[in-house]
Parts: sequence; structure tokens; C-alpha cells
Amino acid sequence: SYSPRNHEATHLRILLIGPTGEGKSTFINSVDSVLQGRVASRAPTDQHVTADSFTKKYKTYKFSKTNEGHYSFVINDIMGMERTKGVHVEDIKLALRGHVKDGYEFDPENKLEEGDLGYNAAPELSERVHVVVTVVPAGVVSLLTSDMIAKLRDIRLAATTLEIPQLAILTKVDDACPKAQKNVNNIYKSDYLKEQVYKFSQLLGLPVNSIFLVKNYSSEINTNDATDAHILCALKQMIVFGEDYLSHLND
Repeated sequence: SYSPRNHEATHLRILLIGPTGEGKSTFINSVDSVLQGRVASRAPTDQHVTADSFTKKYKTYKFSKTNEGHYSFVINDIMGMERTKGVHVEDIKLALRGHVKDGYEFDPENKLEEGDLGYNAAPELSERVHVVVTVVPAGVVSLLTSDMIAKLRDIRLAATTLEIPQLAILTKVDDACPKAQKNVNNIYKSDYLKEQVYKFSQLLGLPVNSIFLVKNYSSEINTNDATDAHILCALKQMIVFGEDYLSHLND
């Protein structure tokens, strides 16, 4: 039933960022799966281990309601961040302000510039980002390079300057913790996963209560209530944070 109270916005826009191959597209599919009540896979993913991002374009995903129309939020997928290739940090900063057109294919060799075909010179409020979500697997928090942390911090500071709220989700919890793999209800009972949340909070500077543990749908053929609950918990907070941002823009 959610709808933005700020009537200048037709929907709330959530942007997922993070390293390559760490669960951004899979989270989009997981959200779609929860809302459709069946496992969905609209956002292309790649299980092949590679250093190159499988997502190349800036793509907006809308989510259909079971009766008609769409939910009043969208999620944007973006090219993953890498040490040498991947999306430019400056391109992500442009996306925050709505300057990247939907469907733009990122060029690791060249940043998007004003006047380029994919540059949106006059973005409307609905084209801007209203909440930023960093996506990192729980098992690699301690393995993040100083270069990657610096890039994530750079984007965080840019979003803060624009007063855009930020959250994070730690994915692949079942790969990181045997207790979570055995029973998804154990996610928040795991001392190891709690430790990763605190570590990531220190690395990025995000409050602990803005970091969520999530198991994406990746190998399942059916949805289940326990997995749905954690995905919906994170999604609800994204919408709450984004709605607060939209509601107070004109304060």
C-alpha cells in the first residue's frame, strides 16, 4: 500500500552498489520472488567466477502487484565496483543526482560526462536516488581491500552531502555461517554474523541498525516464510529511510 507522500515523486528509488558479483542482482530477484510468491529471475546473474561485472547497464526494476499496476518503489541495478575496471565512482555519484539515464551502458574506460548520450541533464525527483544500499557478502567483510573500502566511503560521503540515507545488506549468510545454512532463522543468533555486522559498521561508518543480514534466493525453486521475512525486513527499512528523505526534502 506504500505510496510517496511527496507528490513530486511518482515512486521511491533504491540504488544498490557494491563489488562485482556480490549479490546485487540476486537481491533484486529475491525481492521480486517475495512479492510474487514464487522464485523469480528477471535480473540477470552469473554464477561463473570472474573479475568482470555481469551487469553492464544502469537498469530500473519495477515490481508488479498481483492484481494490477506496480509497487511505488523501484530498485536500480548498476555495474559492480572493481579495483581497475568496473563502474567509475564518479558515475555512481552522477546516478545519485539522477544524471544517468536508464539503460545507459557503463564504460570502465571512460566516465560519463555532461553532453554524453547517456547523461540526463535535467533529472526529475523520481529519477534521483532516494536511498543507497551497499551490498557485500557476509563472508568477505574481512577481505575487502583498502581500495574498495575507500571507494565505498567516497560514495557514502557523496550521498551524505546530498542527505541521501544509506543502508547495507550482508548477503550469502548461508555460505558464511554453517548455523545460518542449517536454519535461516538462525541468522541473527549467529555470533560470527553479528561480528561481521560490527566489522562492516566500523569499516564504512554505518550504524549497526542500518546493516541487515539477508539470504538471497539463489538455489531454491520455492519461496519460504523464513527467507522472505529477512528480505522484507531489509526492504521495509529501505522504504522507511527513503520515505523520510522524500518527506523532508522541502523542510
